[in-house]
This record gives sequence, structure tokens and C-alpha cells, in this order.
Amino acid sequence: MSELMQFLMSGVTVGAVYALVALGFTIIYNASDVVNFAQGEFVMLGGMITTFAHLAGLPLPLAALIAIAATAAVGVALDKLAIEPARGAPVVSLIIITIGASIFIRGVAQLVFDKQLHRFPAFTGDAPIALLGATILPQSLWMLAGAIAVFIGLWAFFTRTLTGRAVLATSNNRLAAQLVGINVKWVMTLSFALSAAIGALAGVLATPVTNTSYDIGIALALKGFAAAMLGGMGNPKGALVGGILLGLIEALTAGYVSSVYKDAAAFVVILVVLFAMPQGLFGSKTTDRV
Repeated sequence: MSELMQFLMSGVTVGAVYALVALGFTIIYNASDVVNFAQGEFVMLGGMITTFAHLAGLPLPLAALIAIAATAAVGVALDKLAIEPARGAPVVSLIIITIGASIFIRGVAQLVFDKQLHRFPAFTGDAPIALLGATILPQSLWMLAGAIAVFIGLWAFFTRTLTGRAVLATSNNRLAAQLVGINVKWVMTLSFALSAAIGALAGVLATPVTNTSYDIGIALALKGFAAAMLGGMGNPKGALVGGILLGLIEALTAGYVSSVYKDAAAFVVILVVLFAMPQGLFGSKTTDRV
């Protein structure tokens, strides 16, 4: 029983990171119909910038804030320099652009930083906490709390603010949103900045546990995409649930089958969702936009 509980704890911890990545996918998809495969690089930048800023002597909270702000700026640059000029192109072309941006960001990070694994101190120490026969690191609780806080914040943003409702209106009908005076270009830019900031936050929360390096973005993007697909692409609640479920699937696969197959779980999830329930757990029954 304690072994199962340990696997569940580990799965929820990792799943919280996948949920944050999936939320980033969801925000951009809702605003522009684009699946942004550079989302994993935002997570990498959050961890790497925080690490090197902290090594330079900045307090950890300040280093984390700088990393989140800098990554948000990268998200804005991606929208302005790559996505906006190609607006109106087929969706597949825009997806290819984000893949190219991912490769570019990864190459720049390799030159600016290095190829080594890095981490910085956990927020509240590394002494494990005993819980229901399992042990969990305090940083893992920060990761889970961060995912829940972001989900609640996004729910409040989209349902309680005019700006959030403008984003939803843009996602439902871009032309109608323009006709009622919504600045669609600004909404797109905001969505990329918000998505990048959430990705960077995931990197800040996860790095003390999982470590970071310039090339972690590929795997995180694929797993975040799998989580978003599982929950229902475009649904924030689905992104949170999908991320946690994917983390649990990985942990149980590693624990009861083999760790060799752990990373394959995301690809199996994508295939199952595409064949069995393309709309995901919480997605709309149709993918057509009116």
C-alpha cells in the first residue's frame, strides 16, 4: 500500500508540471487555434534563467520573477516576429513555425547557457515529509499548489474580468470580436505572454526537483500536448485533469511495468485519445469553429 501511495504521490507531482504546460497550450489554442510546440522551451527558460540569475547573486524570488518576465517577453517576441506575420496561413504552417521557434530557442539557450544539468535550492528545504506511508518533498507541494493556483487564477481571469472575456470572445469568433471593438492582435499577444509566463513558472517550480537543461523542452512539450489532448484541447479544466492523469499513468507504468516505458506513456495517451475520444475528457464534441 505504501508503495502504491509513493507512486501516486510521484505521479501527482510530475503531473502538476504537465498540467501547467497543458494550460499554456490551452491559452494559445483558445486565442488563435495554434498548437504552440515552443511551450516546452518556455519551461526550460524559466528554470535556466532562474538558475543563472541566482548563481549571479540575485535572491531566489527575484531571480524567479526576472525569469518569468523575461520568458513572457520571449513569448511576445514569438507572436510578433513569427506568428503575427503569418496570420491567415494554414494552421499546419503555424504549427511548423512554432516547431522552428522551439529549435531556435533551444539553440540560443545552448549558446547563452551551457549543456549541463542545473538546479537551484528548493523553496522550503529538502527534508522529506511523511504522508500516508509515502514520502514527498516540500517542493512537490509547491508544484501542486502552483498548478492549482494557476488554474484558479485563469478561471477568475476568464470569467470575472473584461480582458478575460475578450480572450474568450476572440476564441469563439475572431471576426465578431473585431466588430464589437476588441483588439484581436492585442489579445493574441497577451495570450502568448500569459502562456510563456505560466510555462516559466512551471520551470521555476520544477527545477529544484527535476533539474533543468537546455534540451528538456522537447519532452515537456510532447507531454504537455498529450495532457491537453487527454483533457480536451482548449479546456483549462481538462488541461489540469489531463496533466495529473498523465503523471499518474507515467508513475504507475514506471513502478509496475518498467521505467524504460515511462516516457512512452505520453505517446500511447495521444494515440488512444486520437482514436477513441478525439474531443478528450472535457472537450467539445465538435472541432469545427463557427
